Amino acid sequence: MTTHFISAEIDIQETPTELQAAIEAELQKQGEPLRWAITVIDEEQQKATVEAVVTTVSAE
Repeated sequence: MTTHFISAEIDIQETPTELQAAIEAELQKQGEPLRWAITVIDEEQQKATVEAVVTTVSAE
């Protein structure tokens, strides 16, 4: 198992529940999220920057 630090840009959604679902869906593309946080909100561009730690299974 390997851990990775990633950063992703997510479009801001209408509700917090939709935003959380969008973040989790994007992070699942990279691996299994251990933790994540919204670190920047760009109101003008309607984007949220998310930083996360994800795990992936290594082929051994």
